[in-house]
Amino acid sequence: MTDFDYMVEGMTRDLVVLLMERRHVTMAEALDTIYNSETYEKLSDPRSGLYFQAPGYVYDFLEKEINYGKMQ
Repeated sequence: MTDFDYMVEGMTRDLVVLLMERRHVTMAEALDTIYNSETYEKLSDPRSGLYFQAPGYVYDFLEKEINYGKMQ
């Protein structure tokens, strides 16, 4: 596992926790939401630098995508 992969997985974990706490969804629903999101696509692209940001910052992108259907 590369450092990049490790950081993406750590961010994914943090996003799952935030979704579960803030949206009151199950772990399976949270994982499904993240892995099928445009936010995760961007997070998985090292050129985006999104993996280097704070989880709350990335969660804001995910929240907007959930509410509005796309990243803002």
